[in-house]
Amino acid sequence: MTPETPGTGSTVRRILLGSQLRRLREANGVSRQQAGYVIRASESKISRLELGRVSFKERDVDDLLTLYGVTAKDEREALLQLAREANTPGWWHRYNDVLPGWFQTYVGLEESAALIRTYELQFVPGLLQSEGYARAVIRLGNAGAAEHEIDQRVELRMQRQERLTGPEAPRLWAVLDEGALRRPIGGPEVMREQFEYLIEMSKLPNVTIQVMPFRFGGHAAEGGAFSILRFPDQDLPDVVYVENLTGAMYLDKRDDVDTYLQAMERLCVDSATPERTVELLGDYLRET
Repeated sequence: MTPETPGTGSTVRRILLGSQLRRLREANGVSRQQAGYVIRASESKISRLELGRVSFKERDVDDLLTLYGVTAKDEREALLQLAREANTPGWWHRYNDVLPGWFQTYVGLEESAALIRTYELQFVPGLLQSEGYARAVIRLGNAGAAEHEIDQRVELRMQRQERLTGPEAPRLWAVLDEGALRRPIGGPEVMREQFEYLIEMSKLPNVTIQVMPFRFGGHAAEGGAFSILRFPDQDLPDVVYVENLTGAMYLDKRDDVDTYLQAMERLCVDSATPERTVELLGDYLRET
């Protein structure tokens, strides 16, 4: 357990703490029902705590540690400190007015990931969008929104991108279906800017971009877009993120993650190489 891992966001701290508490509970033969009784909560609340889906009260963590027989002062303090840090709002919480709750979880996970692998078939991934392209995409999805709300959403997306060039930048490996690049979002000028931006981003040592061309035909990810996030702490499982119009799924069961990992590996093998992708982006730029 490494509660002081640099760069670990509050979302991931909740998941870390939850997994530690689950292991302690199981090791001591305590049921979720028994644990819930001690902190005046339901069995389902214990389940949500252990999955890191809800925030922790420091008093509840303290009571659970007593129930689980954790008496060593250092161990108790490390876990209580993790509980305090898990309740610290991330920078993205100031965008609560325009950020759905289900997407706040994703931003928190993204902020802490060491590796982000993503496949997109309709739009350029948010982490690789130019500002003009991001504004056009956000307007499409929020047709009735006021201009200040559009500005906030664009600002949030641009701020998410800053981590790619920061001191603890994650590795980003993106596969873009050719359809995402052929769809004219925002008009020719916006698309030219976007192609130039992708070419520039591909020069970063931690960013890999590949295109899945039309000519390949059917491929391993016909089911739709998804992302896989991996974290620096080995206690945390990989998480698959699958978004829809009204929410998202977060998958961390080994069998589910392995299925998506296999699809991603196949995509990377079958797509244009990163070098060929830069050539294709240059072709698209000249054609626009």
